[in-house]
Amino acid sequence: MEIGSEQNCSKPEERCVLVCQHTSCLAAGSAAVLAAFEAAQTEFTVKGCGCQGQCSSGPTVRIIPEETWYCRVQPNDVPLIVEQHLIGGKPVEDKLHPRIHQRFNF
Repeated sequence: MEIGSEQNCSKPEERCVLVCQHTSCLAAGSAAVLAAFEAAQTEFTVKGCGCQGQCSSGPTVRIIPEETWYCRVQPNDVPLIVEQHLIGGKPVEDKLHPRIHQRFNF
């Protein structure tokens, strides 16, 4: 496992999945989430990273460059995120971080 950040993604336009491996996310099971993304990997980079500042809602997964943030991700959520978002291009709404991806109903 390599701990890094967006600076460790090889190209700015490359899709990279960052899985927090800091204290509170680790306590919530982020090592297993990272392993699940690594096992499911197709054409995207997966990195363990330091604190993303969302400690109360971990494990946190951040997908760059589009800046999609998922919260409380568990290993069983990974196949859907991979299929629906990383391959299909449609974020998994139920796992989007509500403080970052606010829904506005007018």
